Amino acid sequence: MDIQINYLAVLAAGVSNMILGALWYGPLFGKMWMRLMGLSDDRLNELKNRGMGKLYASAFLMALVMAFVLAHFAAVWGAVTVHGAFLLAFWVWLGFIVTTMINSVLWEGKSMKLYFVNIGYQLVALKVMALILVLWR
Repeated sequence: MDIQINYLAVLAAGVSNMILGALWYGPLFGKMWMRLMGLSDDRLNELKNRGMGKLYASAFLMALVMAFVLAHFAAVWGAVTVHGAFLLAFWVWLGFIVTTMINSVLWEGKSMKLYFVNIGYQLVALKVMALILVLWR
C-alpha cells in the first residue's frame, strides 16, 4: 500500500496539539488539573525553573509522532471527510487512549475527575489533528 503523507499537515497537526494543550491545561482546566494533580503554584514554578523547554520539546516531538501515525491511520482508514476524520479520532481515542489512561486511576491512584480531564483533552486533540490531516491532503 502506497501511503502519501503530507508532512506540512503533520506539522500543523502537531502544532495544533500543543496549542490545544496550552489552552486545555491553561485557562480552560488548568486550575482544576493542578488541584487534581496535587500541584501548587510553587511546585509548578520550581518545575519551570528546572527547564520547561525540554519538556515542551519532548511533548512536541510526541505530538509529531502522534500526528504522523494518525496520518497513516487516516490513509488506511480511507478517511476523506469531516465525518471520517471524527470517526477515526473517536475509534483511536476509545481503543488506545481511554483504555491505557485508565491505568493512572487503577494503578497510580489518580482520580476519575483527572482521568476525564485528560481523556477529554485527548479526544478533542485527536479530532482536531484528524481533521487537519484528512482535509489538508
